[in-house]
Amino acid sequence: MSKYSQITDYLVRFLENEVTKTGLKKVVVGLSGGLDSAVVAVLAQKAFKDDLVCVKMPSQYSSQSSLDDADELCRDFGLRNITCSIEPMLSAYEAMHDDLNNLRKGNVSARLRMTTLFDISACESALVLGTSNKSELMLGYGTLYGDLASAINPIGDLYKSEVFELAEYLDVSECIIKKPPSADLWDGQSDEADLGYTYAQLDAAMKLYVDERCSREEVIAKGIDEKMLDMIIKRIFGNHFKRKMPVIAKLTSRTLGHDFNYPRDITL
Repeated sequence: MSKYSQITDYLVRFLENEVTKTGLKKVVVGLSGGLDSAVVAVLAQKAFKDDLVCVKMPSQYSSQSSLDDADELCRDFGLRNITCSIEPMLSAYEAMHDDLNNLRKGNVSARLRMTTLFDISACESALVLGTSNKSELMLGYGTLYGDLASAINPIGDLYKSEVFELAEYLDVSECIIKKPPSADLWDGQSDEADLGYTYAQLDAAMKLYVDERCSREEVIAKGIDEKMLDMIIKRIFGNHFKRKMPVIAKLTSRTLGHDFNYPRDITL
């Protein structure tokens, strides 16, 4: 049994178990036409069949190629899908803020999409699945309460380079696998251009620093670029707040997040 065959089987069971624990049966995935959401959608389709709803949420900045790629994925895998454009909401917000730069525009877009997904999940009595990979989560490359929000995330412990390999195993469309990673948040936006390095370079360093717990000096001794590693370390620690639930000030004997941590599937 191959590595990604085992991972696929495990993640499908993981999704089935975690959703069942909540008492719900359906899931919702935001489908961008990118790699991560495609992989999550295919895994979810294996677990939930027609109880999966894929939601395409284009804006005026979405590339036509991304929309076409999302459509191709839906055709290839028979994915139930709907389209809910965020363009009217984003345009209205832009009209109120003429100083909106690309960063703020991207954050607003991500949060409008997540607002849309959670509203649809309420209509469908479904859970929102996350599509952030380990590379993005470690680096804080995402929007708090935007694309980082979800009820369950099946790929959060896979680096981006591993998600590419899983996509190949799942027979995700080549047009999705081969194109440069982009969140399509503004014209010409590119993940690797934003980060300054390729995911292959970043992942190689993080596997040593995070997974193998090598020291900074040990990682550099293995040939990793020092400037890139320092950027990674700064981002990992500087963005740690994005990986945590809001910290609650402790005033009583049983405070949420401190000493009221029951398993998700706790029963009376």
